[in-house]
Amino acid sequence: MNKRRLHHFWIKIRFIKPWYFLILAVVFSIVCVFALRANNEQMIRLREAVYRADQNGGNVEGPLRQLQLYVTSHMNTNLNAGPHPIYPPIQLKYTYDRLVQAQTEQVSQTNSQLYSAAQAYCEQQNHVDFSGRNRVPCIEQYVQSHSTVPLPKIPDDLYKFSFATPAWSPDLAGWTLLAALVSFALFVVMLIAQLWLKQANDFNLD
Repeated sequence: MNKRRLHHFWIKIRFIKPWYFLILAVVFSIVCVFALRANNEQMIRLREAVYRADQNGGNVEGPLRQLQLYVTSHMNTNLNAGPHPIYPPIQLKYTYDRLVQAQTEQVSQTNSQLYSAAQAYCEQQNHVDFSGRNRVPCIEQYVQSHSTVPLPKIPDDLYKFSFATPAWSPDLAGWTLLAALVSFALFVVMLIAQLWLKQANDFNLD
C-alpha cells in the first residue's frame, strides 16, 4: 500500500472510535442477560402448568406440548437439574399413579367376577353339598382353567420427558448475543487496525 492511499485510509477511519463498539457490546450483553433470564422464567411457568395439570388430573398434553415447543426453540431453558441428571426432569407421577390405580381396579374387578362365576358354576355342579367341602377344589380348578387376569406392567418411561435446549435461538436473547459478539469483534479489529495504521502513517511521515 503506497503512502498516499495509506494516509487517505488513515484519515477515514481515525475518527471511528473503537470504544463505540465496546459500548455496544456491553449494552447488547446486558440486554442478552435479561432476555436469557426471561426465557428461563417462562420455561419455569410452563413447567409449573404441566405439574398442575398432572396433579389435578387435567389434560397434560396441551401444557406438555407448549413446554416442549418453548424449550426446544429458546436458549437457557434447560430442564435438567445438573450436568448428569439421574432421572428425566419431567415426570408425570400423578398421571402414572392414576393409570396404575385404574388398571389395578379393573384387574381386581375382572378377577372378582371370575371367582363369582366359579362359585356359581360349582354350586350348580354340587348343589347338594351344603358344607362346601367339595366345592373348594371345584372353584380352584375353575379359576386355574380360566386363569385370572394378571396386573399388566405399565412402563413408566412413557411418562418421563426430557427436551433439548438449542445452543442458539433466533429470539431476543440469541440476536443480542450475536450482536454483542460482532460488536466486540469489531472493537478488537478497529483497535488493532487503528494502532497499525497510526504507526504506519507516522513512519511514512518520517
